[in-house]
Amino acid sequence: MGVPERKEREKMEMKELIKSAALKCFLEDGVAKTSIRNIADEIEYSPGTIYLYYKDKDELLYDVQSDAFGKLWQAFTENVTSNNTVERLQQLGKTYITFGLQNPELYDLMFIIRAPMNVDEEIHKANGGNCLDFLSECLAACIAEGSLIVTDLNAAVLQIWATAHGLVSLNLRCRLKVMQTKEEEVPDTLLATMENYIRSVTK
Repeated sequence: MGVPERKEREKMEMKELIKSAALKCFLEDGVAKTSIRNIADEIEYSPGTIYLYYKDKDELLYDVQSDAFGKLWQAFTENVTSNNTVERLQQLGKTYITFGLQNPELYDLMFIIRAPMNVDEEIHKANGGNCLDFLSECLAACIAEGSLIVTDLNAAVLQIWATAHGLVSLNLRCRLKVMQTKEEEVPDTLLATMENYIRSVTK
């Protein structure tokens, strides 16, 4: 391995170390209470070292979120496999909700907190864009075969996403207690609700 390749590998290893430490701090202490110094202390480096890789906490948060969205996309590719378009949409809804239930802190970091504001959109692709494309493609297939009758694909994407997100968010913020839903029944309740909703809008 030549010098340039070794330096690039070392750079990537350092970025992974920084992101791992940042994720730990964000999940344990919250984004607002975490500083670049906190993250630097976690990896026993100076804050200046982190600034060699990230201009500020927002850019670092964006990168950490990007990795999290990668995990969601991977869950989609592994679990959404049916050739039947409606079943595929059902699998997508189930996978999304299951991911949120199994990764509540990560989901909060991805979808609940305010998105980073100081990120150069010309450099970074919108976080979660591939996940949204996955949903859009599933819905487009349903529309193409006539199992979903809508005139605006983007509106349909937003409606399905908002429904799944709302179910997960209500659970994360303990709002389902008002319905007297037992904790052990929550996963089945959310999955059944999503399945029934998709069934109601498709044919």
